[in-house]
Amino acid sequence: MKKLVLAYSGGLDTSYCLKKLSNEGFDVHAITINTGGFDEKEILIQKQKAIEMGAKKFKSIDATDKFYKKIIKFLIFGNILKNNTYPLSVSSERIIQAIEIVNYAKKINANYIAHGSTGAGNDQVRFDIIFQVIAPDIKIITPIRDNKVSREDEIKFLKSSGINLSWEKAKYSINKGLWGTSVGGSETLTSDKPLPDKAYPNKLINKTSEKIVLTFSKGELIKLNGKKDSPINIIRSIQKIAEKFAIGRDIHVGDTIIGIKGRVGFEAAAPMIIIKAHHLLEKHTLSKWQQFQKEQLSNFYGMLLHEGQYLDEVMRNIESFLENSQSKVNGEVYINLLPFRFKLDGINSPNDLMNDDFGSYGEINKSWSADEAKGFIKISSISNKIYYQTNIKDKK
Repeated sequence: MKKLVLAYSGGLDTSYCLKKLSNEGFDVHAITINTGGFDEKEILIQKQKAIEMGAKKFKSIDATDKFYKKIIKFLIFGNILKNNTYPLSVSSERIIQAIEIVNYAKKINANYIAHGSTGAGNDQVRFDIIFQVIAPDIKIITPIRDNKVSREDEIKFLKSSGINLSWEKAKYSINKGLWGTSVGGSETLTSDKPLPDKAYPNKLINKTSEKIVLTFSKGELIKLNGKKDSPINIIRSIQKIAEKFAIGRDIHVGDTIIGIKGRVGFEAAAPMIIIKAHHLLEKHTLSKWQQFQKEQLSNFYGMLLHEGQYLDEVMRNIESFLENSQSKVNGEVYINLLPFRFKLDGINSPNDLMNDDFGSYGEINKSWSADEAKGFIKISSISNKIYYQTNIKDKK
């Protein structure tokens, strides 16, 4: 029996894999894991394509809720931006997709799992690590990676097989999900060229400004403009409002898992607004050392997630820390949306540590005397005084 589960998106790469593997006698189960990027119409088109190309079965699994609860929530708690830029839109999706694919494969007792990754990207690592850890007995097949198949070869093969769908939208590769949209093109293969306006999925429509209010409770979104809703619906609502301002565009440059440098464009209005708003609220409600430790652990968490190491138990340890750190992250954040950017106007929180009962920065001290301030400064300088007095000859 050659029962095979294919991680399927309906794009060129996974369509090539589906047709080729079907021709080779595999019973292909084409499985789409929806992490918030596909609507019902798009899923129907995926199904039609999959059946046409020989899939024994097509199934769409909605993993949006799991994506939020298992990953996005912690990306917000940690204010995680890869290289201080990228909200890990695609890399975070791939983890949930891989887990759901392998769970389905085990459920139907599949002998094989396949995906359409090349040998030069990050996704091959993310998929394979998850598959090997959770289901080491299931064989992994990667037709494009194994045979170094070019895009032109894929199109030629599909056409020769009687599949005449249009693949020529290929100038820009778009990957949309709940936590942002990645954009790849010829410009991102260079170091000097920006992506043109037409490459991004949303255009500037609103040229004025609009103010919104986000309400957080224990670090999680609970309201948008005073209206209570689920975090997922709030993320979608923020995106719908902010994308009209063409907010959240940028290009991320970073180190890939396999060691080469890479560039990717992205548009992530809601993630950028939410992360920055949450971070501002934390600045007001967390202590200095809480913030310091969170930054170290959050950066590490983001790196491991990006590199496909989600199943390492240290990730659960960090998640426990992050969740525990959010008990006082409560309140409203006021945001002003403008063309291509946004401003954080301020916050209102019952846990705001900017409490003027103890003093106002740069204005007046209420909880200590002038002599106490002088003594504090004198003691704070002791270690430096000792060093400079001991090594004074080095200063001449």
